[in-house]
Amino acid sequence: MIALGTGLLGGCAKMSSALGQQWVDVQLASNTSIASARQVTAACSHVPGIHVDKVSPTAPGGVVDSVRFDTTQASDADMARLQQCLQRFPVVQGLTVGEPGD
Repeated sequence: MIALGTGLLGGCAKMSSALGQQWVDVQLASNTSIASARQVTAACSHVPGIHVDKVSPTAPGGVVDSVRFDTTQASDADMARLQQCLQRFPVVQGLTVGEPGD
């Protein structure tokens, strides 16, 4: 019985941790190469509180549709810096802020 209770509490802690995560999905122009996507993420990953997820092709031929930044630890100022950085790249078409429950 104690082991079951411990397992349930551990599961709740993981769920709470996942619910507290925030991210930004950045939509890229069609046919954006993995090299171009990595250029964007490398340039903008220096912002404090921002961590980039691994960039992987999402379509045949090494094409990347979007990239994701973990912004769980980012302040409002950090988010503004990220947006300013992303605006420098013509391949960036838009962004979506994701929060717990999305």
